[in-house]
Amino acid sequence: MKETILIVDDEKEIADLLEVYLKNDGYTVYKYYNGLEALKCIEATKLDLAVLDVMLPDIDGFRICQKIRQKYFYPIIMLTAKVEDTDKIMGLTIGADDYITKPFNPLEVVARVKTQLRRYVKYNGNTKGNSDIVNDEFDFNGLMINKSTHRCKLFNKEVSLTPIEFSILWYLCEKRGKVISSEELFEAVWGEKYLDNNNTVMAHIGRLREKLKEPAKNPKFIKTVWGVGYTIE
Repeated sequence: MKETILIVDDEKEIADLLEVYLKNDGYTVYKYYNGLEALKCIEATKLDLAVLDVMLPDIDGFRICQKIRQKYFYPIIMLTAKVEDTDKIMGLTIGADDYITKPFNPLEVVARVKTQLRRYVKYNGNTKGNSDIVNDEFDFNGLMINKSTHRCKLFNKEVSLTPIEFSILWYLCEKRGKVISSEELFEAVWGEKYLDNNNTVMAHIGRLREKLKEPAKNPKFIKTVWGVGYTIE
């Protein structure tokens, strides 16, 4: 069964165009031109991914993103008409997984949707009953992260991570003791070419630190090596 996608954009032409392209790829699509109707759908429908425009006539895409993250962890792609980094960083900080700047090629959106869904399925697949699966796990300093079950705990308390956040933390744990540049981390997790002045990694690291209750000045887990990158010791 193909995944279910939510599209929220008050520009009718854009929403309709994305609907056509995604349906042509076999996805089930729920489309709305305002945020309030979309929120009803989010509560009543099992969704696998959301595409949210930032600017909406009633409530903005950021608030919808926050509402989703209170209960759900499926991927969220934000659409923004602004070229400044402000909207992008805001969206990533509150839990979005990706962003696309308008105008865009609909095929790019479809490609991003497929990438996010592959990652989501990979880290949230059902592994019960498969005795051949070996748990890949790191457990140190009170932090436990398990790749097979996509679970993360801090001092035995569950930490809810999005697929992107989990991928970043897992990669840093795998490379524990090494300093990983933003470029390497971005290309390993997102699978795309890193561009200069890309604040995506920084925004997600900030979100991860918040969830791990890291102190800003002296983080216990994810440390910044200024001018070089990030490391877990």
